[in-house]
Amino acid sequence: MLILTRKVGETVLIGENIRIMVVEVRGKQIRLGIEAPPDLLVLRTEEKPDSEKKPEVQAPEIFLLPNASAR
Repeated sequence: MLILTRKVGETVLIGENIRIMVVEVRGKQIRLGIEAPPDLLVLRTEEKPDSEKKPEVQAPEIFLLPNASAR
């Protein structure tokens, strides 16, 4: 696992076409913006209590970032 420190507005690139940006930090919550190809499924998973073994898959909260190449 790669662990990074980022500030608001800073990004992480994964490959050539996935960009993750720190949009906002509020207390213990961090809002991330994810820019990815439309055919790539992006999901948010949450861990269930120890009594349940399978991870819960929830509908992603999506924030679209302006495409830098479209400018």
